[in-house]
Amino acid sequence: MAEPVEAEHDFDALIDESVARYAMVRDQLDEVLAAMLIRIRALFDEHTEIQPLFITGRVKTVQSFRSKAARVLQGDPQAEPVLEFPNPLREIHDMVGVRIIVQLPHEIQQVANMIKAQRADFDCRSDREKDIGSVESGTYGYSSRHLLLKTRNEPTVRRFQESLGKPVVPSGNFTFEVQIRTILQHAWSEMEHDIRFKNTGRQVWSPQLDRQFTATAAMLETVENYFTEIDELYTTLGDYQDHNGLGGQPLTGERIGEIWQTLLPHVDRKRDDDWTWAAELLGAHGISATWQLAELLDPNVVTEVRAALDHRYSPGPDRLLDDMLLWHFGGRHIEKTSGDDERREASLRRRLIQMNDHRNRQR
Repeated sequence: MAEPVEAEHDFDALIDESVARYAMVRDQLDEVLAAMLIRIRALFDEHTEIQPLFITGRVKTVQSFRSKAARVLQGDPQAEPVLEFPNPLREIHDMVGVRIIVQLPHEIQQVANMIKAQRADFDCRSDREKDIGSVESGTYGYSSRHLLLKTRNEPTVRRFQESLGKPVVPSGNFTFEVQIRTILQHAWSEMEHDIRFKNTGRQVWSPQLDRQFTATAAMLETVENYFTEIDELYTTLGDYQDHNGLGGQPLTGERIGEIWQTLLPHVDRKRDDDWTWAAELLGAHGISATWQLAELLDPNVVTEVRAALDHRYSPGPDRLLDDMLLWHFGGRHIEKTSGDDERREASLRRRLIQMNDHRNRQR
């Protein structure tokens, strides 16, 4: 594909005419932008499951419009250059731009789907990831989601089109851009745009800038991954407390392992172990639902149990679960789980004495 370059002087008259008309009607685009912001913000009043951090917009400056209108495509060196946008007032689709900033990457897809579903208001003409090619190839870049939306019979657009005069037909249909980014993508792209694109003079360029931007993009991607994991963990912990949902699901050996790995990942076990004995210990006290185990494995109580017993070696999951049940149920745990095993009974009674001594010291 031919690369856009700045126009030669042969196009100056055409470009000047388009820029002059744009400058004359630019105020009308402020009204279009205001109308689009109202419509898009209203979507999130109706769909409260996702709430952007903020929604902003801008109308392209006259200088920026001139720069874009002046681009030419120069492919074959033997061919005559042509303007990338022969009719810039109709073909430049980011004269009006809306930016939606969210917290986490998965929310970008949710927002895009929500907006694209509003077919009565907008016709989505394009949906793409900017710079996704560089991300997929492992090279420099940081992507964001770009939608091109076309309005339908929008009154403010019609007034804008009427102000342009002939030969524009005032249809009320107008294409504008919506960018959807995370807060970290937004910060990175704003910094990059100011340094790499607004200041293009070679005197302020250094390969170290490219190197630093590449490193920063990689670090931000890592941070976003961590934020995503934090959000997923928080959601899972909340689901564990839902008695009618995930929290109400019955405990199996596999489920016990999943809950343990979520709540106490630092107290792990060998991969080939099962949780049969853990299930038996819990069953002895009627603990059969996910929420009950999640409630039992209170991290503050884990800390208390560790302090009370002062383990010489870090206990594995089975031993720590046994101690947690002993902490909660005391003598009943000994009666229900020791059976005829005198050695186990003696061990449990010794540990219970330690726990009671610790509780007394804490009073």
